[in-house]
Amino acid sequence: MLNRSLRGLATLALLAVSLSACKPDNKFVPPPPAEISVAPPLQEQVAPFEVLTGNTVAFATVDLVARVEGFLTEIKYVDGSVVKKGDLLFQIEQTMYKAQLQEAEAGLASAKAALVQAQAEFTRQETLLKQNVSAQATFDVAQAKRDSARANVESAEGNLIVAQTNLGYTTVLAPFDGIVSKHLITVGELVGNGVATKLATIIQLDPIYVEFNMSEQDILKIRENLNQRRLDVEEISKVPLEIGLMNEDGFPHQGHLNYVSPEINASTGTILVRGLFNNPTRALVPGFFVRVHVPMGLGPKASLLAPNRVIGEDQGGKYLLIVNKDDVVEQVRVTTGQLLTGGLRVIATGLKPDDRVVLSTNGRAIPGSKVVPKPTTIAAPPAAGTTK
Repeated sequence: MLNRSLRGLATLALLAVSLSACKPDNKFVPPPPAEISVAPPLQEQVAPFEVLTGNTVAFATVDLVARVEGFLTEIKYVDGSVVKKGDLLFQIEQTMYKAQLQEAEAGLASAKAALVQAQAEFTRQETLLKQNVSAQATFDVAQAKRDSARANVESAEGNLIVAQTNLGYTTVLAPFDGIVSKHLITVGELVGNGVATKLATIIQLDPIYVEFNMSEQDILKIRENLNQRRLDVEEISKVPLEIGLMNEDGFPHQGHLNYVSPEINASTGTILVRGLFNNPTRALVPGFFVRVHVPMGLGPKASLLAPNRVIGEDQGGKYLLIVNKDDVVEQVRVTTGQLLTGGLRVIATGLKPDDRVVLSTNGRAIPGSKVVPKPTTIAAPPAAGTTK
């Protein structure tokens, strides 16, 4: 029994030695190089431009007021409705003003009749004076009456114009095509009692202005643009502009430069610039913030493009990761330009046409690490061009 136990222990000892002899060395085996998507920068012709922020401003805003006193008898529009030039919007009681017009017409007719009589007497006295039949004093009286009658006619004509004007003021018309705000006075209220009463506001939205600020350097670039196109500064309306709302892709609204302020704002160091845009559907409303695409040069120039999403930034500035000829990741400093439709960014400096730009953003491309490049291409941007 004892011999059998000793033989079992010996067997276990031999088995343990055999297992320890078969155990491999515990050494670190590095992972294989990561596969990284790379592509050369896209080469495209891009026209120099700036994208600025501006806001829409109504082409015209007019307060509609009651310029004569009276009770408001009618409101002829629905609040917020679109109206045409000349549409009747408010009606003020006309009875008194029609009576005043009739009185003025009658006064003018009477004054003209008196003038005819005074002119006839003046002519008669002038003839008698030449025949030495009438005295000079009598002629002078006839002349004074004729002159007074002329003055009365002129006064009556003025009274008639005033009466016609006041009667016209009882109808408040739309001065242009636009949208009318809610009415501020209700039917039956007395308006124009000593002061002009504001009834509503009308806003012209087509066309519409877009105002934005530019630096002095940008204005000089626009002048260069004009010079290269052989245009005078007075022809700024030939400089095209495009705008897009904050929720729109690209710049779907086209217009042109309309005004450049002749002076620089001392507090901001910028110049007010204004563009004019057609707005037939009234998609643009005063107060909207918009992105303004402003061309800065004569024509497009060759540019290198890279996806904006792969451009990094740290305290040293913006950078791209590239894979060199030894398949090692490098970090290169770049300066960037415009952002184009499709998420591509112009790389102004720091990148060469034959560089292999790292497109992967999974964190596996680390500067100094060796990788396995997986060549691909960068898709060209849509024809729409710039975005923001």
